[in-house]
Amino acid sequence: MTETSLAAAPIDTGNEPVLSARDLVKHFPVRGGGLLRRRIGDVHAVCGVSFDIYPNETLGLVGESGCGKSTTARVVLNLQPATSGEVLFQGRRLNDLPNKEMRRLRRSLQIVFQDPYASLDPRIPVNEIVAEPLRIHGLYGDSGKERVRELLNIVGLRPEHGNRFPHEFSGGQRQRIGIARALALEPKVLVLDEPVSALDVSIQAGVLNLLQDLQSQLDLSYLFVSHDLSVVRHIADRIAVMYLGKIVELAPAEQLFQSPAHPYTQALISAIPVPDPRKERSRQRIVITGDVPNPVNPPTGCRFRTRCPKFANTLSESQRSLCVDTEPELIDHGQGHPSACHYAESAQLL
Repeated sequence: MTETSLAAAPIDTGNEPVLSARDLVKHFPVRGGGLLRRRIGDVHAVCGVSFDIYPNETLGLVGESGCGKSTTARVVLNLQPATSGEVLFQGRRLNDLPNKEMRRLRRSLQIVFQDPYASLDPRIPVNEIVAEPLRIHGLYGDSGKERVRELLNIVGLRPEHGNRFPHEFSGGQRQRIGIARALALEPKVLVLDEPVSALDVSIQAGVLNLLQDLQSQLDLSYLFVSHDLSVVRHIADRIAVMYLGKIVELAPAEQLFQSPAHPYTQALISAIPVPDPRKERSRQRIVITGDVPNPVNPPTGCRFRTRCPKFANTLSESQRSLCVDTEPELIDHGQGHPSACHYAESAQLL
């Protein structure tokens, strides 16, 4: 099969993407000690990330801690400026918009943060937390109180609890308050930055089901950031796997789990526990050894090669030289979805 670039790998929905990232790069300067604090390098947090999100679609962005997924989410929302690349919302470039225009667009692009204990002001009652976006954008008016009550009801909270403070609620309830606040301005896209990782497992399912219900009711699109593949499988239509600032595989959710092509994705999926004890004992676990390389000085060629089981155990010396010298592109090697590996090969793991 001819190798063709599929960096965005969209599903053919017949619609234009509501949000697109094109070759996003984000570097953070590293400065030395002393009085001058000279710049001595850069943290390569995001390196050439591209994807599309379509109306009423959920794109899951997964990877281990420090891979750059939360930074990607913030750059997409223009909360942090991109070093290079561009973000398009309904075809409109966000990167260089004046503050006044960007503020208007923020009504359509909202975020739910990871920690419900830190993202809510403990000194403000819930009614005011949810009303704050409406007040900022001049939309509170005479119907503001009713709108706040409606938002609390939508996320499964009792409107009469609006006079309480955040510390009087459980973690799951606090996250629902954060979701209500994000929905206040009727956005088209929600960025969900690990929205259930700080919650008990018993509470996670309720929040995920709420998000799915809201998506169908309000025609929302989600960028769902997580380190937990099991959670992402439950909610995402497509999944992008990220490693050390780059997307290494991008596919429809079930296809990714049924036939992962990149060695990193295969290792992540093999680590998911299987409920059947006999299957769990018999299946082969793929173990990744070593630490994540320093993002200030990432490896040449393939960034995963320093921890890749295939590179260490099955490739010849000549094959390894390609991994060392040439960075793999995110292209379809014949598995039906793109992966950034010179020797990508589908595997059946679950």
